[in-house]
Amino acid sequence: MQSGHQIVKAVYAAKEDLQKADELISNYIPFIRSEASKCISKPCTEHDDEFSIAMIAFHEAILGFDKSRGAFLPYASMLIRNRLIDYHRKNLRHQGTISLFTPTGDDEQTIMDKLADEHDRFEESANLEATKQEIDKLASVMASFGVNFSDVADHSPKQERTLEACAIAIRYAADNKELLNELLRTKKLPMAQLASGSGVQRKTLERHRKYVLAMLLIQTNGYEIIRNHLGQVLKRKGGMPV
Repeated sequence: MQSGHQIVKAVYAAKEDLQKADELISNYIPFIRSEASKCISKPCTEHDDEFSIAMIAFHEAILGFDKSRGAFLPYASMLIRNRLIDYHRKNLRHQGTISLFTPTGDDEQTIMDKLADEHDRFEESANLEATKQEIDKLASVMASFGVNFSDVADHSPKQERTLEACAIAIRYAADNKELLNELLRTKKLPMAQLASGSGVQRKTLERHRKYVLAMLLIQTNGYEIIRNHLGQVLKRKGGMPV
């Protein structure tokens, strides 16, 4: 474990360098797992939703840390605890919905890896500030449609078969500029047209409407970094091109 001074130095370096952020997170996985285990009162494994949430919270702590306000690890611990409390409170309100952090395949890639959150780790060549601005813009546009990232988490596909069905619909819509324009004009998914054109059952699209909506908004202008990131991730899984 690093000394307090070493941790501060490492965190400040990680703020500006995504590779160093990845390395710092990797070095502190035992700490992250331990904090998550405390919150759920049982051993937390890398397969648990709570572990993914704790990882994201730790990265959020890196970005938000200010040494003038105290030590880093207590700050990271507080964020992990708060994010897990928020998650479980939301889970109680939405029993039976789909988790954004559920593995979608044999490689344990999660939907969170496909959808940008404000503290996601993007490709190393991306500029951190530009990425954050792009995500903020996407969040604002999503809000105008009555959707936020938590909503998308609750409506993300869990099964590989359902994920691929949604990908087929998204591919169809992404290639259909009139459909995208209709979406932007009415702020509603044209479900009948989307189901008919893609061949995906309407009930599947209805069930995952907010996920499909967010992915389609990313197809519109202004989200190049996010599209490039999703394209790389989904290409590795054989999913939709973006």
